[in-house]
Amino acid sequence: MIDQDKSEFIYFANNEGLLEFNGTEWKLYPSPNETILRSVKVVGNKIYTGCYMEFGYWSRVDDGSLRYISLSNKIKSKLIEDEHFWNIVAIENWVLFQSFNRIYVYNIKDQSFRFIDNHPYIFRVFNTNNSIYFQAINEGLYEIVNGESILICSNEQIKTNRIVEIFPSTQGLLLQTERAGLLKFKDNKLEQFDIVSNEIFKINSIFCAKKLSNGGFALGTISNGLFILDKQGKIQNHITQNTGLSNNTILSIDEDVDNNIWLGLDNGIDCINLQSPVRNYQDDKGYLGTVYTSIEYQDNLYLGTNQGLFFKKKFSNGDFLLINGTKGQVWSLFIKDNQLFCGHDLGTFLINQSSAKLIFKGTGTWKFNSVPGIPNYIMQGNYNGLSIIEKINSNWVFKTKVKGFDISSRYFEIDNDNTIYVGHEYKGVIKVIPSKDFLSVKKFSILKKPSKGKHVSLAKFNGSIFHAGKQGIFNLNSKTKEFELDKKNSLILDKDEFVSGKLNVDKSGKMWFFTKSYIYYFTAGNFNSELKVNKIPIPFSIVNPMLGYENITQLSGNEYLVGKTDGYFIIDLNDFKVKNHKVAITDVSVNRLEGITTKLSISKTTELKHDQNNISIKYTVPQYNRFVDVEYQYILEGFQSQWSQWNTKSEVNFKNLEPGEYTFRVRAKIANAAPENVAVYHFVINKPWYATTLAVLIYLILFMILAYYINKAYQQYYYKQKIKLIEENNLLLEIAALENEQQLMKMKNEQLSQDVDAKNRELAVSNMSLIKKDELLAIIKEDLKKSSEGEGNNRSIKSVITTINKNISNDDTWTVFKEAFDSADKDFLKKMKTKHATLTPSDLKLCAYLRLNLSSKEIAPMLNISIRSVEIKRYRLRKKLNLAHDESLVDYILSI
Repeated sequence: MIDQDKSEFIYFANNEGLLEFNGTEWKLYPSPNETILRSVKVVGNKIYTGCYMEFGYWSRVDDGSLRYISLSNKIKSKLIEDEHFWNIVAIENWVLFQSFNRIYVYNIKDQSFRFIDNHPYIFRVFNTNNSIYFQAINEGLYEIVNGESILICSNEQIKTNRIVEIFPSTQGLLLQTERAGLLKFKDNKLEQFDIVSNEIFKINSIFCAKKLSNGGFALGTISNGLFILDKQGKIQNHITQNTGLSNNTILSIDEDVDNNIWLGLDNGIDCINLQSPVRNYQDDKGYLGTVYTSIEYQDNLYLGTNQGLFFKKKFSNGDFLLINGTKGQVWSLFIKDNQLFCGHDLGTFLINQSSAKLIFKGTGTWKFNSVPGIPNYIMQGNYNGLSIIEKINSNWVFKTKVKGFDISSRYFEIDNDNTIYVGHEYKGVIKVIPSKDFLSVKKFSILKKPSKGKHVSLAKFNGSIFHAGKQGIFNLNSKTKEFELDKKNSLILDKDEFVSGKLNVDKSGKMWFFTKSYIYYFTAGNFNSELKVNKIPIPFSIVNPMLGYENITQLSGNEYLVGKTDGYFIIDLNDFKVKNHKVAITDVSVNRLEGITTKLSISKTTELKHDQNNISIKYTVPQYNRFVDVEYQYILEGFQSQWSQWNTKSEVNFKNLEPGEYTFRVRAKIANAAPENVAVYHFVINKPWYATTLAVLIYLILFMILAYYINKAYQQYYYKQKIKLIEENNLLLEIAALENEQQLMKMKNEQLSQDVDAKNRELAVSNMSLIKKDELLAIIKEDLKKSSEGEGNNRSIKSVITTINKNISNDDTWTVFKEAFDSADKDFLKKMKTKHATLTPSDLKLCAYLRLNLSSKEIAPMLNISIRSVEIKRYRLRKKLNLAHDESLVDYILSI
């Protein structure tokens, strides 16, 4: 069985338990007693289920998961052995659990039970028009009134044919039987109900049925898939395993709030988007192959594929047929003058209904274009350039290859001035100047932009030539004849949306373009040349065309055929309206680093520990359309300042969050529909105990106490340091004073020494002067003596001589000089004598004069010799002192 709750989640009674699908994630809740779950029914906020010897309900707990509560345990002793509960129906305050032997009526209010039994085989219970019916095999159809079963029909057809569903009708009850077709029961009369498709009941065994919201019917068979009938009973669809079902045995049918049909199969679950604007035609057998092009022509639908050219009647349900002779690659289909041309790997075919005539061969044909001004010409883009086919007497024949141009021309367009532009993946856009008759090329050149690239294309739309590629969409400027980037329309390629630059122009005036997430189509503006952009929310992964060969063709009105690698699908733009759904948070879990994951309440604000800071949040939108993607956008306030980018992921993880208050918000958009609501979740990550307010207060008090004692200790320390520093400074001052005093005494001593030395030197000089004086007096005396001898005894001269004798010192003047000099020069002469024992008194005398830094000229009169003799004496003195040739005699003597 299948059912849906008010949150639009779908539930399935499954072999392993209760299966929940929320549009994004499947969850399996194991059966309470490890047996096959047979039935499921949503009543209010509870999901009731039945299985082998067990029934009860599931309710959602705070963390978003379901928890099972058994009801059958209360009456376990009253259960029948080996009893399975195959069906559950609800009416007002009662829930009915049905087995083949008994119906258990559960009162929701007072939680009491009553039983309906005494029937050998109860096949199925039905709730129709707020009345409860059930069929007892070999007995008939019963209605439950006031808790009692009342037989309302005992017709043999009812006794022997199982009723699979009872439909309400203005004409009475419609009883859908397994093999006897549809029966009408009114006024206690049973009769066959005639519908258009009664023949399906003769050859099929109907196991389940559902009246649809549009008034039609869905019938599930045992071995022939699903039949969809309209109100009149006409077959709208017959869906089997060959056309998409997982298998042909339909065990249950349900319709959700979006009118999707859910099927419980013998093995698996299928969902049919009955109201979808997209109808998918899957080529599972590989008969058609990859569809490259398609066209509607003379009430036939033609498909050009990598297997050849196929056709069938437009509205028939028959198979496509291959047109003989066209096996191979079909690149394009083109209609001119009500004739169909086929661009093929072999060349060009002219198609007439189901036959093909090869009118050009030798090289493949990519594309066709009419030639402006020459209505009986068609220009072809070939593997090796361009060529012309011509209409002669109502027959199209090959005329010639366009001379002077041999480059493959998969995409080419002819501008209003007859210039040909060729799009080439490996060369770029080639500008070709043809002759007036288009039979030859005057010149051609490769444009600088747009640049070359894979999967680029050219197309002429609304009188302009467009180029599309990874760089964007370019438009040929009619004045400058250069391609210019269309910045506005190129925005559709932002966020890595580019997959292919293939442009398709249809007969209705739309230019189509495929991206990763959407199919876009451009239409001409109403009052200016700007294109209007529209998008269809079908992603490229679902379209699944051959990359670079995307194609779309208008069939009729707003119906379009889109080719795929494995068939095609048809889009109806009129029906492309997407219902908006609410987004819901389904799961919140948290874990410590490398710890166990814990589920959290999704309905209450949760407080977490500081190390529970890795949080995972899941969310969903319960929509089940295969061709529509849901995109989500979220923000975590307290962690992010801006909403995230839109993406299809339905789960987000936040790691290593800091302590604080957080609010998570998520919104969703389906196709182009704006978000209907924002799901919100609050949580708080507490600070660690050592970072709480109380801890901070304690830290503050401790800090203040510590600061007080530290301050006190510092004060004591600095006081001691101050006293010590004062003592040291005083000591240093005393030392400095002593040193200054010593320095002063030293300076005084040095001054005194210098004064003494000066005085001694003066004494030495004075003594020398005396010596000179005595020597002079001696000379005068001798001269006077000589004069007196010659003149006689002259008393006056003798008196002078006597006076001179009195003034000449009787002491040895050299001895006096020597002592004075030694006293003045600290025993210099003694040192010289000690150091050089061979020195004579005359040598010492010379040393003394040299010590006084006297020149040879000054020394000569003192020694009473000539300057030359002084030099000789100095030379001899050098010898005695053993001085080197370059060593100064005076410097040596001064250094002693």
